[in-house]
Amino acid sequence: MKIDGVFAGGGVKALSFVGALEVLERHGFRFERTAGTSAGAVVATLIQANYTSRELKEIGMSLESSDIMNETWLNTYLPWVAWFSVYWRLGLYKGDVFERWIKGLLQRKNIYSFADIKKGSLKIVASDITEGSIIVFPDDLPKYGYTEETFPIAKAVTMSCMIPYFFQPVKFCHFQKKKEPHLVVDGGLLSNFPMWLFKGHQKKKEKRPILGFQLTPSIFEQEKKKIKNALDLYQSLFHTMRNAYDLRYISKYHAKDIVFLPVDQVKTTSFDLSQKDRELLIQIGKTYTEDFLKKWTY
Repeated sequence: MKIDGVFAGGGVKALSFVGALEVLERHGFRFERTAGTSAGAVVATLIQANYTSRELKEIGMSLESSDIMNETWLNTYLPWVAWFSVYWRLGLYKGDVFERWIKGLLQRKNIYSFADIKKGSLKIVASDITEGSIIVFPDDLPKYGYTEETFPIAKAVTMSCMIPYFFQPVKFCHFQKKKEPHLVVDGGLLSNFPMWLFKGHQKKKEKRPILGFQLTPSIFEQEKKKIKNALDLYQSLFHTMRNAYDLRYISKYHAKDIVFLPVDQVKTTSFDLSQKDRELLIQIGKTYTEDFLKKWTY
């Protein structure tokens, strides 16, 4: 059966999506359209590049931080100094290493631009912090002077994954107009779970079932934040920004089509997880997706 899929952001936690995909493949589900933010954009993209869950598991199990981050002498030996330098650099790491990594994965499948995949099959969310707006690739490319035929998918995925302060924003220049570049960061800043791309407010009949994959135990029963200091305040503000927009578009009716994967105990940027912990994330994806399919009606 053909379905559409929406994948939330969550860094290394997205390994649990691999387990979910394995179960879906075994039950005969195939994705027609996919959408995602940050790590969810990576998964959505690699699905459209025809990667199987087995191939994705191999990638996830072998991933090292050096594959996606340019470790420098300063970051390695003087991390506190590196964090102070964020004031001028706007982030610890550049995104060029990450972009080469995702570009290499796509090249294995002869995928380069949005023209190399079925039109309308992939949606990637990023945040334009210069304009304070959401970017949906490839839909919004004309606004910046680009076309689907010329714009690299790897660049769009990279923009979607640039976690604020951890990665430096991507400077996105208009293709034709000579203006100051837009700074683009992780799509999760404005929409971490873009179910709204495929589902509206109304209970309308869709062409295909739409499944969402969320890296939290629930989306309605959010844990109340205890704010006692400035750091707690910042974290709560960031959490609110990531979720408020999405919650407007997800009713309890839509929630029946979301697979909730409880992996909150894992830090988003823990890219050097042990093999045991990676296997655990994948197993969570398998277990909860199996349980979900037993009750899911479409």
